[in-house]
Amino acid sequence: MSTLSTTTTDGYASTADAAPAPSPRGIRPADDARGSDRPDATPGAAYAVPALRSDRLSSLDTLESEAIHIIREVVAEFERPALLFSGGKDSVVMLHLATKAFWPGKVPFPVLHVDTGHNFPEVIEFRDRTVERLGLKLVVGSVQEFIDRGELSERADGTRNPLQTVPLLDAIQRNKFDAVFGGGRRDEDKARAKERILSLRDEFGQWDPRNQRPELWNLYNGRHTVGQHVRAFPISNWTELDVWRYIERENIELPGLYYAHEREVFERDGMWRAVGEVSMPLPHEEVVTKLVRYRTVGDMSCTGAVVSDARTVADVVVEVAASTLTERGATRADDRISEAAMEDRKKDGYF
Repeated sequence: MSTLSTTTTDGYASTADAAPAPSPRGIRPADDARGSDRPDATPGAAYAVPALRSDRLSSLDTLESEAIHIIREVVAEFERPALLFSGGKDSVVMLHLATKAFWPGKVPFPVLHVDTGHNFPEVIEFRDRTVERLGLKLVVGSVQEFIDRGELSERADGTRNPLQTVPLLDAIQRNKFDAVFGGGRRDEDKARAKERILSLRDEFGQWDPRNQRPELWNLYNGRHTVGQHVRAFPISNWTELDVWRYIERENIELPGLYYAHEREVFERDGMWRAVGEVSMPLPHEEVVTKLVRYRTVGDMSCTGAVVSDARTVADVVVEVAASTLTERGATRADDRISEAAMEDRKKDGYF
């Protein structure tokens, strides 16, 4: 008997008058040994079975598509967007998405980094190399410059991460940015989970979590008045594991400290801190050499390492999949200042 198959208008494949064939996804045709439950079926007749579809997006494809859509929407709607780029994994993924969104053209906006002066040297080197490779304009806001002018003061705990807000808002105002992309994700922190994808900031750069705009049906409201600006978070719906799976799939380069390496560290507040010029142990804190990596890249003075032997992206994916703590909860001392540390800073204008 010759085989004849057709496709019906409702997207199903029909095998009527055709030789029996294996059914997809375990669905049996009507002519199997048990017969059919359909009242209009005749013995030995086959009926429609779902056809395998090859046009369905994977979870990563869906997240990528959403992020690229948001990036393009913001660029179309706003006059002077910019992308926060620190050299950390989330901002690297954001820049990769922006590159894909406008390929083969160049990314049509500058990248902005608030340099605290406590950054890991490896990350600054990676930042500069990436900007040069892609031919981007880099705008830098310096915490040290504000300290030198007496507009900011060093904190008693030695960390400068909370001091980034003023240089950030100054850079936004000075460059007249009306939209700023950030790599914030909702799974990182409960304050970031309150954010909309497009989040309005008032004339003072402040955020009001009680005044959030609805975003139904993937419609984003970017309306703002003079002096206001919008923070855009295209990877809000991603998780840390999504980020690492995407890095693996796209073969994205990251600073080496995201992978296991030997480093001199000391323990403080339950975290392993790197020994460095801006991160020195107290007399009672013992310095040891351990195999560690970083899950997030903040200041040396507030970011802890995790003991790990994950030397490749695949190793990290496995490790992150088994983790029960977010990267900020596990390794960021600046988020432990208070129960609402992140939300308090976000209200003032921090990302």
